[in-house]
Amino acid sequence: MLNKTLQNFYLFRHMSPEQLRRLEEISSIVEYKKGTILFFEGDEAKNLHILLEGVLQVYKTDQKGNKVILHHFFPVDMVAELVNLEHMRFPASAEFESDGKVLVINYDAFEKEFLKDPEVSFAFIKSLSKKIKYLENVIATNLVMNSTARVAKFICEHGHEISKLKKSTIAADLNMTPETLSRILKKLSTLGLIRKEKEEIVILDKEGLETYYL
Repeated sequence: MLNKTLQNFYLFRHMSPEQLRRLEEISSIVEYKKGTILFFEGDEAKNLHILLEGVLQVYKTDQKGNKVILHHFFPVDMVAELVNLEHMRFPASAEFESDGKVLVINYDAFEKEFLKDPEVSFAFIKSLSKKIKYLENVIATNLVMNSTARVAKFICEHGHEISKLKKSTIAADLNMTPETLSRILKKLSTLGLIRKEKEEIVILDKEGLETYYL
């Protein structure tokens, strides 16, 4: 199973059978239960983490002990690879919001033996670029858009992920209260732009939603 997982991940598809066998020797697949911490803020980044299953919440804790959610990771994605590249300690903590599964790779061995591969290095750059764009998007969204626009944009861009997240989590991501989120969802439903089916949200009029933020 481990070898097949490595073969299927875009970062390693070009590798030879010999390279994959060596990569398998320094890798493992670890299962995590909901609520388990993958790493704490301040921990040393000894491993490269690739999320295979589940939803992972990255957060910091303020002076009052409240969680400030920074990002959600969904499969399949590298987690905090910049910390590995820069040999930093984790600047935030990560907790599973559902049961999950992670490909764990010993980073020291990976860096020495595989990171010099141009295709692997380029994949790291692309992954980091994607996260920078996400951060820019978060900043722009919270500074410029009103509450309804933020919800409409989130639904259009992450509608398939909503069923995996609690309303309180989505509200925290969008910098609003759960009550405000519920009120906006009800408004969008009344306008015929979305339809709520249990925990899922079905988009009925994407163009109508886009008029709120484009």
